[in-house]
Amino acid sequence: METMADRISKVIRDKEKTKTAFSDRINVSQAFVSQMCSGLKVPSDRTIADICREFNVNEDWLRTGRGDPYIQLSRDEELAQFFGDVMKGEDPDFRRRLLSVMSRLTTDEWALLEQMAWKLVDELRQDSVQEASSEEGKKNPGPP
Repeated sequence: METMADRISKVIRDKEKTKTAFSDRINVSQAFVSQMCSGLKVPSDRTIADICREFNVNEDWLRTGRGDPYIQLSRDEELAQFFGDVMKGEDPDFRRRLLSVMSRLTTDEWALLEQMAWKLVDELRQDSVQEASSEEGKKNPGPP
């Protein structure tokens, strides 16, 4: 990517569906985002920091094009970011309601939930094996 405008456009394509959604995340107008993407405006240091924070972008890559575009988060960092995103939302969406219910589970209820999850994994594996053998049977029906 040759210009910062190109790199910002890439982040929008990779991380958000629209410039409006992107602008909402970094607290600027959609018009300003369009101007940045076309190269008419240069983002401030604060806007660059906001883009990097909100979308896990490597600041050196955003400014210069050097290095990897995105910062790889650890599992704990991903979880912390997810919980932070859910909790900062004002609307009680499904994710927030689900986490609220899960936060009140007892140790025994967590154990039961884990057992149910493993049963689901086993069923999915069995379904996968059955589908694979069924497909194989269609390809090689045997002698007439």
